Amino acid sequence: MARNFLDVDDLSAEELADILEDAKGVKKKPSKLDGKFPCQIALIFEKPSTRTRVSFEVATNALGGNAIVLRGDELQLGRGETVEDTGRVLGRYVDAIVVRTFAQERLEALAASSGVSVVNALSDEAHPCQALADLMTIQEARGDLEGTILGYVGDGNNVAQSLMLAGALAGMEVRVATPPGFEPSPEVTRRASDIAARTGGKIATGNVVAEAASGANVLYTDVWASMGQEAESTARAEAFARYQLNRDVVDLAADDAIVMHCLPAHRGEEITAEVLDGPRSVAWDQAENRLHTQKALLAWLLM
Repeated sequence: MARNFLDVDDLSAEELADILEDAKGVKKKPSKLDGKFPCQIALIFEKPSTRTRVSFEVATNALGGNAIVLRGDELQLGRGETVEDTGRVLGRYVDAIVVRTFAQERLEALAASSGVSVVNALSDEAHPCQALADLMTIQEARGDLEGTILGYVGDGNNVAQSLMLAGALAGMEVRVATPPGFEPSPEVTRRASDIAARTGGKIATGNVVAEAASGANVLYTDVWASMGQEAESTARAEAFARYQLNRDVVDLAADDAIVMHCLPAHRGEEITAEVLDGPRSVAWDQAENRLHTQKALLAWLLM
């Protein structure tokens, strides 16, 4: 039966640790997996992408595979073909399907119909590949993940939700501070809390920046208006004005705290240029680590 990666909790804590360990090995020795998986991978992008598309394409090629990149307007999905029928056909051609899309249900339908591994390269609900790179980056900076306190400030979006699940699996304490009405979904919060109860982690959500940031080892933020929310930009800028990751927030964290952003960033909005480009920022390491974790993920899925 094909393995899927639709959100972080498709993995066990042990599988997550194994993938991160493999990713570190790949980063140390880039040729470790070269040519080991001569696969055909369909990369479907119904949303624009820079880091996700390039890192998956490079990872696939390095593994010895062929990346078939498809925009949404290049598929019959745009002319009424169902997701299920698309999955049935692609599953006859390729070894795995990587999808950047809107509703999580589209990924679930592809996984149910294709018979091959399906990877969530971003949906409205989750961004699990980003979370893998984030945990790898935290490991590089701090060593053990267990007991690490991550304070997330901003929108309780797909990035925040996958971070909660990943942090819970790794035994971390994840605190999320959002404006009222922008909290992570109750269902994801419940899932993350249930996992944390088993691993010794902790999940907390609220609306006070200081509660998330105080003493944190990691500070994290993301854009205030994600793809598809551009029409809400003005209203969101007003709602999120007090949820900027700036020097005052960094001063609340631990002395050796690192600063993370999944990019693209809007300097002067969710994060100041001083913080993003400052000595505590590991945003560029995060971006690089997308490649290494995705190599390790694809190898795990296909082995």
